[in-house]
Amino acid sequence: MSVAVTIDGLTVHLSGNKILDQVTLTVPAGSFVTLLGPSGSGKTTTLNVLAGFADATSGQVLLDGRAIGKLPPGKRDIGFLFQNYALFPHLSVARNIEFPLLARKVPKNRRKELVARVLELVHLPDAGPRSVRSLSGGQQQRIGLARALVFSPALLLLDEPLAALDKQLREAMQIELKRIQRETGTTTVAVTHDQVEALSMSDLVAIMNNGRIEQVGTPEEVYRRPATTFVARFLGEANLLPVRSGRIEGLGLPADGLPDGTTVIRPEDFLLSRPGDTGPATGPVSGSVAGSVMGTVTAAVYQGARLRLSVSVPGCAEPLVVSAVPAELPVQPVAGDEIGVRLRPGGLRTFQDGSAAGPL
Repeated sequence: MSVAVTIDGLTVHLSGNKILDQVTLTVPAGSFVTLLGPSGSGKTTTLNVLAGFADATSGQVLLDGRAIGKLPPGKRDIGFLFQNYALFPHLSVARNIEFPLLARKVPKNRRKELVARVLELVHLPDAGPRSVRSLSGGQQQRIGLARALVFSPALLLLDEPLAALDKQLREAMQIELKRIQRETGTTTVAVTHDQVEALSMSDLVAIMNNGRIEQVGTPEEVYRRPATTFVARFLGEANLLPVRSGRIEGLGLPADGLPDGTTVIRPEDFLLSRPGDTGPATGPVSGSVAGSVMGTVTAAVYQGARLRLSVSVPGCAEPLVVSAVPAELPVQPVAGDEIGVRLRPGGLRTFQDGSAAGPL
């Protein structure tokens, strides 16, 4: 049965340092929520308090409205998947998975049934007799997950679960983890510093910074509508430009209706044009220079799915970061080219005192 998790005013001091500062978060029943932030932001400490591995200085954690702060880890009905999976190398796959069931004194026949069921869930139905030493990294990750789920915990905690995998396998396991979470319906809280991982797997993302939560939202919300300049800078790449008197300084483009502050412009929010082009805009390259600001390409880096450009524009202190789809460009720009940039309509935000003020 899925349960909701409530973190209410959680504060943690360790060795005289404030690690968590009034962290409050609601995890809806059956959802996948990821704590995302830089090193030292407090995400792992939050996970450890949930698991019972660390004590809160103040505040509380509730599982379906029931405070669990005084319960030891083994009494919290929580499954935990560590970064290194913590498998026993001298035991078979099946014996590893049934370990939590032995601790709960589950009868032998029932243990066998539960192990078989969870091996099917992780798509390794015949792996039970094998040694864990014979498994690949991705298979070990699945067995670690199977062990965390075999007793049907109310809450699943994932601590950097994919960090030890190579890029290709990590991307495949993002899909698998989300599939398994959806099939089981287990409320899940994960910790990662990998932005793509968080955006790919999560129903909600909680962005942490200096022991506090800066923003909670869907992956699209935190990326497209960041609540603070920290979130805008931390998630992907962003061009942050001042807005004064209804115009974006440096670009000289209108920002009608927005208060003075700082606007965030993602690299994909730009359209490109070349001097002398005419006709309607098509794709990422405008067919008209009208409404564009001219600049000089200082760097052009091919990254497969996109072309990343640095464009120096008179009046801007820093080069603009612009991205385009290479296949849609008639001629790919190179360093030294003169090029025009203009804004796609909508999607921009202005910040005042670190908070979002509204769309452009």
